[in-house]
Amino acid sequence: MIGDLLYLIFAMIFGLLLLGIHRKVIARIQRRPGPPVWQEILHALKFSFKSTWIPQTASDTLFVSVVLIAIGIWTAAFFVVLAGGNLLIIFGIYMLHKIVEHGFGLSSGSPYGKFGGVRSVISAASEIPLFVSVAAVVIFTGSLEIGDIVAWQEQAGPLILAVFPAALAMYVVILSKFPFSPFSIVESKEIVSGYKTEHFGVWRAGLEACNGLKTYVLLLTFIAVFFGPLPFLLILLAMILITVSISFICAFSPMLSPFDSVTIQTLFTGLMLIYVVYLGVYG
Repeated sequence: MIGDLLYLIFAMIFGLLLLGIHRKVIARIQRRPGPPVWQEILHALKFSFKSTWIPQTASDTLFVSVVLIAIGIWTAAFFVVLAGGNLLIIFGIYMLHKIVEHGFGLSSGSPYGKFGGVRSVISAASEIPLFVSVAAVVIFTGSLEIGDIVAWQEQAGPLILAVFPAALAMYVVILSKFPFSPFSIVESKEIVSGYKTEHFGVWRAGLEACNGLKTYVLLLTFIAVFFGPLPFLLILLAMILITVSISFICAFSPMLSPFDSVTIQTLFTGLMLIYVVYLGVYG
């Protein structure tokens, strides 16, 4: 029990470190010094010691509860992955997180938060269908249990070699959740920090820790499903390499408008549907 709790704390911290590496790589590509790689960890600590307040326009209960719910659902997702649980639970939690993001936006009463919350719902319309890639995984492995998928890869090799388009679809989903990505419309600069704009103090610290944990869980799920069983240190190295690859995309790609973001992801979803149908008929 203590070991699991320590691993949970490590996952939050390492996830924040990955986000710090992400910012650093983007800065270096753009010929800026950039912040230190531990900057996101410092942000979380900094907010922990700042004054905690709730805006007068906010719904007090919703303003606080969405932070606790966000931490709770990603903690649950973390333990589901560790237990080799069902992949649909992870994707269900991801969809629930989109609702929580909307709750963040509505809770503060800020127009910027509301825009971020609305965009979260809009982005869900294009991100969630990308999980059609699950069908490709089932066609090959015959299971949705992460433990079974990992065991299948022990015998047959990494699943990414068999269903690369499915891996690419999940990669796009992860890309959309990273800051400064072309699809991160819920936090684009014209709406300040989007749904996070009004959260401050300990509530913002909790939100930052949740973002670190979410990053770790999504990458851990991706590695387990498409690369199979790896030593712990190799998993961490793979997370860093995937993060760096995402950073290169973010550094060279402009932020898309909400319409363009949804359009591109919807087209990608259509291609994935064709691919899955092809696998089902001819696979």
